[in-house]
Amino acid sequence: MRPVRETTRSSGQTYFVSSQTAQRRPFFRHERWAVLIQEVLQHYRGPSYHLHAYVTMPDHFHILISPEDSLERAIQNIKGGFSFRAKREFEWLHEICQPWFSDHRIRDVEDWDRHIDYIGPNPVTARLCDRPEAYPHLATDLDPIPQRLKPLTTAASDGGAEAPPLRCYLEQIQGSLKETD
Repeated sequence: MRPVRETTRSSGQTYFVSSQTAQRRPFFRHERWAVLIQEVLQHYRGPSYHLHAYVTMPDHFHILISPEDSLERAIQNIKGGFSFRAKREFEWLHEICQPWFSDHRIRDVEDWDRHIDYIGPNPVTARLCDRPEAYPHLATDLDPIPQRLKPLTTAASDGGAEAPPLRCYLEQIQGSLKETD
């Protein structure tokens, strides 16, 4: 049995999310369906989440997002919005998406890079194209990497004020206290 996912509000986190179509039907093999999921991803981009990367495969998709509210709400917008529009536009009467999704919280820049490196060549690995640039349902450079995930730079200071380490501050206070005794 799968553990219950915690609802996280305004988490400021970034997630790699995968979701499948109902019964793994290859809906996204059809250009109209693949374009529609991309339109839905773009529609909710901004108000619901920051969209960093995505790839749409024939029967599933992978996205890298930073939700504005909660991950559950962002995925509900994507899957619900897509299902609503697909049923209306394609007159589809059956289920479209699996009711669940899998997610992984991105922890650092190395984790980010691993998932971008997974999304990019995914269509090549599945033999849908010979190189990622040739696949029309892939984007890996949308909204920028969140600031908290950016690597620390070892470059020289920009000349701005630098706070002294806390230890130095405590030593100064202790020295001042000794002088007053």
